[in-house]
Amino acid sequence: MTYIRPKFQHPLLPKNSLGYNRKDYEGALSTLCAGCGHDSISAAIVEACFELEIEPHKVAKLSGIGCSSKTPAYFLSNSHGFNSVHGRMPSVATGANLANRDLVYLGVSGDGDTASIGMGQFTHVIRRNLNMTYIVMNNGCYGLTKGQDSATADHGSISKSGHVNTFEGIDLCGLAIELGATFVAQSFSGDKNQLIPLIKSAMAHKGFSLINVISPCVTFNNNPGSTKSYDYVREHNASLATIDFVPIRETITTEYDHTKTVALHDGSTIKLSKLRPEWDPTDKLSIVIALNKARQEKEILTGLLYLDNKSIELNDLLHTTSVPLNQLTEKELCPGSKVLEDICEGLR
Repeated sequence: MTYIRPKFQHPLLPKNSLGYNRKDYEGALSTLCAGCGHDSISAAIVEACFELEIEPHKVAKLSGIGCSSKTPAYFLSNSHGFNSVHGRMPSVATGANLANRDLVYLGVSGDGDTASIGMGQFTHVIRRNLNMTYIVMNNGCYGLTKGQDSATADHGSISKSGHVNTFEGIDLCGLAIELGATFVAQSFSGDKNQLIPLIKSAMAHKGFSLINVISPCVTFNNNPGSTKSYDYVREHNASLATIDFVPIRETITTEYDHTKTVALHDGSTIKLSKLRPEWDPTDKLSIVIALNKARQEKEILTGLLYLDNKSIELNDLLHTTSVPLNQLTEKELCPGSKVLEDICEGLR
């Protein structure tokens, strides 16, 4: 049995302007359970990177520990990758980003890796506004250790064993907005028409981008009574808008009632055909109210929840060098004896 994809490619596979086809953005064959929502997210990442025309070797993919953190093996096999210890992916991403801001940083985590052991790391990477896309594959349980409730399991949700969760679940999107995240979205692994534009928008955003994706665990948390099952999410999904990502090279030619167009840093735009006219993705108060109302009504709000394009990402805030550290020469690294003497004198 092999987990390596065959190298054969059909000669007529569509290519993007860089000359890459979709297979160039794939990884190894998945070893996750058949039907796992995580595989759908991996496929959405492949499609998003292909459509964004990102060179695979310009991407750094990072993860922690868990079913979700295995998925970087299943996409972008020609990119940089680092599988860190449990809950510590944000620290590794921060160090790599400060050392080389030229790469596109994509972090993949799970609800346990983020909301339990990695909660401290998660909160600080948000407040520092690290320029990365952080995708949480959220299934509300610990799939690697036989389905115990995770910190994001909703109050009253019933596990496969019949246990009713008596604790309040952590709302990662609400928490991220409160902590100052500059791009917050929520989606469902079974809705690629919504998820792919969200991933493309997040990767184009300059600053910290969170996408919390409800991704049902078909083995341990897809039973009746679970609020993270396929049936429950489909029945309680309340989309805020239909979303379309428009690259900078394209022009918007049509508008609809209740449509809002939001520009990103590079000139590309997100076009939102709003299903809820009272919601404004640039107004933090409106989405906080909407999330609390949805929680009371047991709805799952999906789509782009909040966007702030006026923030400053970490490298710009710290005035780090625009040249990757491994490309700096002795001329840049050594300021000279006079400068060093002045520094020493200032410390006396």
